[in-house]
Amino acid sequence: MGQPDVDAGLRLCRASGWNQVRRDWEWFLTLAPGGMWVAEHNASVVGTVAAVRYGDRFGWIGMVLVDPAVRGRGIGTRLLDHALGLLSDLPTTRLDATQAGYPLYLTRQFSDERRIDRMQVLASESTAAIGAGVRPMLEGDLARVAAFDAKVFGADRTQMLRWLWEGAPAYAWVAADGSGLAGYTFGRHGHDFDHLGPIIAADVDTASALGAACLGTHPGGRFVIDAASADPSWHQVLERLGFRRQRHLIRMARGVGGIPGDPSRQFAILGPEFG
Repeated sequence: MGQPDVDAGLRLCRASGWNQVRRDWEWFLTLAPGGMWVAEHNASVVGTVAAVRYGDRFGWIGMVLVDPAVRGRGIGTRLLDHALGLLSDLPTTRLDATQAGYPLYLTRQFSDERRIDRMQVLASESTAAIGAGVRPMLEGDLARVAAFDAKVFGADRTQMLRWLWEGAPAYAWVAADGSGLAGYTFGRHGHDFDHLGPIIAADVDTASALGAACLGTHPGGRFVIDAASADPSWHQVLERLGFRRQRHLIRMARGVGGIPGDPSRQFAILGPEFG
C-alpha cells in the first residue's frame, strides 16, 4: 500500500461502516513501513491489511478490510496470512477480533485474551466539572506519559502518542496525584464518531475523571470508546456518562510471551486497528 491507495482505503471504510479518516491511513503508512498491503481485483483495490511492529515485543494486525462485493472468495484470509508472515519473527502477534472474523482467527491458532466492549454516546450531555488534578495535556507532558504508557501497554509507542496529541489536543488530558502522574487520556477524530482512548489510569476514579473531562468540554459530541477493563464499576461510570454498548471485540493472541504490560490500568484501548 502506498499514498495513492489511501482513497481506496477510505472507500472500503465507508463501505464497511468503519470510522477511520484519511489521517489514520496516512499514519499507518508512517507507522508500519512495509507493513501495509492491499489486494487488487481487476486493477481495483478490494482489500487491505496492516501489520504493525511494536519494537521486538509483539506484532499487531489491523485494518483487515474486504470490499463487500467480493467477500467470500478468500481475500481476507490471504491478507491475514500475508500479515502473519510479515510478523513471524516476533514472539507474539495480537489483534482485536470482530464476531465475524473470530472463527477465521481460531483457525490460525489465535486464542482469547479478554473481551473489549465498544460503547457509544450519540450526543454527550455531560456537564461534569473538571476534577481536581485533571488538566489539559501539554507537549512537555508527553515524555513522562510515554514512559507510563510503555509499562501499561507493554511496548513503547512514543510516536503514536505524539500523533494523537497533535491531531486532537482537546481530548488529551492528564491526572496527577500526590505521587505524580496518575493517568491520562487521548482521543482522535473519526468519520461518524470521535474516538476516546487510550485511557490509562491508576484506578476507576481517575479514569472516570479523565473521561468526564473529555465529554464535559464537548457537550453534544458523538463518541465511541473501546472499554477494556472488566471492572463492573467502570462500565457503570461509562453508562452514567451516557455510553451504551454497541458490540464487543475479542482481544486474541498467537504465539508465546504472555499478556504484555499491565491491563489492570488500561481502561480504554486506542482502537482495534492500533491495539
